[in-house]
Amino acid sequence: MKNLSLKLICIAKAFAADKEGATAIEYAVIAGLISVVVIAGASIIGGDLGTIMTSIQDEVAKAVK
Repeated sequence: MKNLSLKLICIAKAFAADKEGATAIEYAVIAGLISVVVIAGASIIGGDLGTIMTSIQDEVAKAVK
């Protein structure tokens, strides 16, 4: 039991000292923030873009008639 506890402590210390895990977490946070910005931007411009596309569609329909 004591040997198992010592092994778990060594694994935990090695995990805490591993810098690659921290880098992966940092990249995940950055990717998450970028996705939030993209979603927010799309929702802001989405309504305006729909209006513009409808306007273009109406003008093309008028030109075809």
